Amino acid sequence: MRIYHGSKYIIEKPEYGKGKKNNDYGQGFYCTEDIDLAREWAVDKDRDGYVNSYDIESSSFKILRLNSPDFCVLHWITILLNNRRFELESPVSREAFKYLSQNFMPDLTGVDIIIGYRADDSYFSFAQDFVNGVISVSQLNKAMHMGNLGEQIFIRSRKAFSVIRYLGSERVSASEWYDRKKVREHLARKEYGRLNKEVYVKGELYMIRILDEEVRPDDPRLQ
Repeated sequence: MRIYHGSKYIIEKPEYGKGKKNNDYGQGFYCTEDIDLAREWAVDKDRDGYVNSYDIESSSFKILRLNSPDFCVLHWITILLNNRRFELESPVSREAFKYLSQNFMPDLTGVDIIIGYRADDSYFSFAQDFVNGVISVSQLNKAMHMGNLGEQIFIRSRKAFSVIRYLGSERVSASEWYDRKKVREHLARKEYGRLNKEVYVKGELYMIRILDEEVRPDDPRLQ
């Protein structure tokens, strides 16, 4: 697997146990197979960065693919809830945290790599709206494909860190790539704004209905 990590630093040797604990999937090393996405992640306004390239032999690893048919968007939300700082503003959102954690938290025992959506500011706001009962599962699924914000590869185990092989780095210009990043995020937010979030859609699964009906992961309405 050829992977890329966008950063303000050159990172020749990713270290196990480093990184922020409150990132999407916890503490680890976040990468992508899309070098252009990595270039966007590398820069900030008026700050250049680097794309670091690596090979990782992943055939012997246990990989959790959150976008596979074995999982639904609620599994992704639940991992976020247990790592990111959500604003649980209502009794519904607080109950949602407990219910989803009990019923939709994937078993991460022995998992070396997680592949799934990345929760940039746009996607994170979509997830927060769902937990607070603003949008339905159907609307959330649509939102997760807006703006083509991409997947991320999360390296989490000591075993996986041990076989990452550094290939090199390239400098990335903020003047070229920051605007591309903002355009992508703006597109996602613009498309999300077109969703009719002010109207309750009868028959759809909102968080309150998931709680009331005790919806489980095998419910066909989640697919």
